[in-house]
Amino acid sequence: MPERAPAATATASATHQRDLGVYIHVPFCRVRCGYCDFNTYAPSEVGGATREGYVESALREMALAARVMEGDARAASTVFLGGGTPTMLDASALAALLDGVRATWGLASDAEVTTEANPDSVSRESLRALADAGYTRVSFGMQSAVPHVLAVLERTHDPDNVARAVGWAREAGLAVSVDLIYGTPGESLADWERSVDAAIALEPDHLSAYALVIEPGTRMGAQLKRGLIEPVDPDTQADMYELADARFAAAGYAWYEVSNWARGAEHACRHNIAYWRSQDWWGIGPGAHSYLGPRVDPDGGERGAERWWNVKHPRAYADRLAAGEDPAAEREPLTADDLALESVMLRLRLAEGMAIADLPERRPTEVARLVAEGVLDGRAALAGRLLLTLKGRLLADAAVRALT
Repeated sequence: MPERAPAATATASATHQRDLGVYIHVPFCRVRCGYCDFNTYAPSEVGGATREGYVESALREMALAARVMEGDARAASTVFLGGGTPTMLDASALAALLDGVRATWGLASDAEVTTEANPDSVSRESLRALADAGYTRVSFGMQSAVPHVLAVLERTHDPDNVARAVGWAREAGLAVSVDLIYGTPGESLADWERSVDAAIALEPDHLSAYALVIEPGTRMGAQLKRGLIEPVDPDTQADMYELADARFAAAGYAWYEVSNWARGAEHACRHNIAYWRSQDWWGIGPGAHSYLGPRVDPDGGERGAERWWNVKHPRAYADRLAAGEDPAAEREPLTADDLALESVMLRLRLAEGMAIADLPERRPTEVARLVAEGVLDGRAALAGRLLLTLKGRLLADAAVRALT
């Protein structure tokens, strides 16, 4: 684990200026989807690890975190449970995890507390219980409204259940986000349009749309390698993105990050914005990543930024914590140059963009070229800021490479 943080009186002012978020990784899924490259496990893959034991292990890791961050007065401003399918745990277990966050860091009075959910893994009662426990937001993995697309993705939920789950969440007073995936093999532009329109019809507070990336090592990757499926070509994926952006905008959703749209700034996902703004976060659970920026050690010396990540398998994670050991698998110190480069990669994705002056190197020729190519907004560049255009959002990775 990282070294113990200093008392509040000695903590660097820069630390106080950063928000603190908590990510909790719940690695369990009923089945592993064919495209999934996340650290998730079906029941036959957990090696005897149990959901009950997982909660106990996560609370043990929080106790370790409390010792490391003793004296850091920051309460958690955001909490996000991802997976996996966090709602594979019952509502009482999810409440216990949030109580652990309260005991370890405290929760800000306006904290955003999100859990991801499969539409089939919730009930009216479970969502009401989550709201009573302090959850404020639920993100449903809709992915598509088209049965044959869901079948290719190996998603198990009935498309009709999404509207029911969203309705229950609304009844409970929870804010609602809906996730979509575009570019699934066999998905047409008309299929995608149907999914976009279905998502908008749910009137969620927030929408995400992610391009499918077929990773080696997944079942879908193996199917692609054997020629059993064909990927959607990049031009069609670009058309899908542009269609979604236009439909979302017409329905009152503004983009605030390349893959995310919100109905008003108050509904943007503050937890994810904290990642893109390089705020601090502690990751709890198997395979969870953490990041703490520069801070002051108890002896008054400065400690540089670092990230670390936990062992991935739930059994190994549980065993380490049961033995009182650090669950971190590896740790990476970050230099000032590392932070500057990562800042460009992350902040350029936001609608607010970044100041040209914050580039590690000014690169005026590259900025001018990207403006001329329609990747960066020309007026913003004249005012000293880097803002992606719609075309630029499609070429965000190339823009980052050019500017770093």
